[in-house]
Order: sequence, then C-alpha cells, then structure tokens
Amino acid sequence: MGTVERNETGAAGLAARYQDYFDIGAAVNLTTIKSQRDLLAQHYNSITAENDMKFERLQPEEGHYTFEAADRIAAFAEEHGMKLRGHTLVWHNQTPEWVFKGKDGQTAGRELLLSRMKFHIDRVVGRYKGRAYAWDVVNEVIEDKSDIWLRSSPWLDILGEDFIAEAFRCAHEADPEAVLFYNDYNESDPVKRDKIIRLLRSLKEKDVPVHGMGMQGHWNLNGPSLEEIRAAIEGYASLGLQVQITELDISVFDFEDRRTGLVRPTAEMEEKQSERYDAVFRLLREYKDVITAVTFWGAADDYTWLNDFPVRGRKNWPFVFDEKHEPKSSFWRIADWEE
Repeated sequence: MGTVERNETGAAGLAARYQDYFDIGAAVNLTTIKSQRDLLAQHYNSITAENDMKFERLQPEEGHYTFEAADRIAAFAEEHGMKLRGHTLVWHNQTPEWVFKGKDGQTAGRELLLSRMKFHIDRVVGRYKGRAYAWDVVNEVIEDKSDIWLRSSPWLDILGEDFIAEAFRCAHEADPEAVLFYNDYNESDPVKRDKIIRLLRSLKEKDVPVHGMGMQGHWNLNGPSLEEIRAAIEGYASLGLQVQITELDISVFDFEDRRTGLVRPTAEMEEKQSERYDAVFRLLREYKDVITAVTFWGAADDYTWLNDFPVRGRKNWPFVFDEKHEPKSSFWRIADWEE
C-alpha cells in the first residue's frame, strides 16, 4: 500500500511519491522561482523554463544573446538537485521577425535562415550542455485542421519540411547526450495524433535523432477522453520513443466555455477536477515503462498562463495546489493511492 502523510504541505512531496514511476516537473519563470520556491523544492524534481529559453528571449536581436534569466533558472535547478528541460528551440511563435528577414528587409533565403537556425541551436544547446538533460527541439508543427498536415510558418515556407529533421540533427550535434523531443498540443485528438505519428515515423525512418514525444496535456474536465489519451501514449511509444507529458494543466473550463465572474471554482468544478486528476494519473502510472516525466505547466493556482486565456479577465485554477500553495483534494487523489 502506498500512502502519504496527510498534513497541510503534503508530506515528503509529490516527486518522492512518484520516484518509482516518473519525474514530476513544473514550468517556472523568474517570479515563481521566488514566490513558489519552497513548494517547488518540496514537490518537484524537474523544471522547465516557461518562456525564458525561447528564441525571442535568448536572441531578440541577431547576435545579441540574453542568457541571464535562463541562467538563473538553470542555477535554481542545480541548487535544488532538479533536472532541467530545455524549451523550446524551433517554433512558429515567439521567434523574432529578424530571423526570417534578409539584410535588405525582404524574406530571408533558405541558406541564410538555415544557418541562423543552426547557429542558434548550437549556441543555446551548447551553453546548457550537461545541464539541460532534454530539449523540446521542434514545437507544434502539425496543423490542427484535418485536411492539412504541417502548419504554415516562415520555417516551413522558406526551408520546406526538412527544417524539422535539420533542427534535430543540429541539436544532437550540439549535445549528443541530450534527449530530444517533438512537442505538441491536442496530441490525443485522433486525427492530429495520427498526423504526429506520421511525422515521427518519417523522422525515425530517416535516422533523425528524435528520442521522445512531448504530449503537452493542456486538458480540461471533460476531454480528451481517457481512451484517446491511452491510444496516443501507445501510438507514440510504438515508434520506440519515450513519452513525456510536458505541459500538464486541467482547466476547470471547457475551451468553448466563455463564462466570467467566478472568483473561485465551484464545488462541482473542484470535485470533477479531483476525479479527473485521479483518472489521468491512474492511466499514466500504467505506462511508467514508457513515460519518463510528467511536467505541470506551472506549480500552483497563484500563477497560470490560463488566466486570461482564452477569455480575457478570467481566472483559472488548473493545478493540484491552490493560490496559497496548499494541497487541493486533487493532490490527495494523485498522491495517496494503493499500489
């Protein structure tokens, strides 16, 4: 039987509870490594920089690198004996416009953009070599629309689809020991799942060094179904890849729900969230042989990117710790179970 002492802090911690299953991570920023410092140290053994390792933060102008924030997050991980995930190298979003422009202000040519991508990856991955054990190399290139495969972006428009393989090869050259992930959302939707599998299979067939699939896990109380999550895990694992849940949060609102005005979740929301976390983690524990980490996209309800998204001015409560960093009922459902 596995039990956790029930006190106000959740006893030894969530990561300790899951030491025989998978790492427990949280996304952080420069504010939360201070405001949530004790909570992070107690319950998480892995962290991901929410934004501070993205292209626009690290190289806002060509050749001008700003590593200070990322370095502080890496130092926080080292100070607390945590693993560090790098996020993210190539993405259609949060990439400065200059990356895709030539010296004349026109669209950059293929060779120029490819050289910029390779230089950036080499510089960033090389800086955190031996510190970041994993990288989300390519982020969200699959189109949500069912009749389109790859998302339109300057990367694709200028370089063609082989930019994906080139990014992984470059990251592997920069740090041959790093575990390299493809990362995406709506990853359990059957149509998008199959397109992601198509992409990953094609990379594997070309001997591209992709080692893992990052299932973001931006889920809600009603979807995706457990059957869809299970099928996705099994589909990605069937390619010989390790699987991580990289950005987990369980919104108390469905995406289409545009309600505003709640100052706290209803009792029904809290109970449904507890049941949902319980069911999801029961499923994830079944796949401990292929799942190597579960990372929440935040640590507690005092900070989440879901505040103001997709409805401006609305708060959300997606985690297992509340605004005061105290365990919610959902925490006990995932921390206290019988083996």
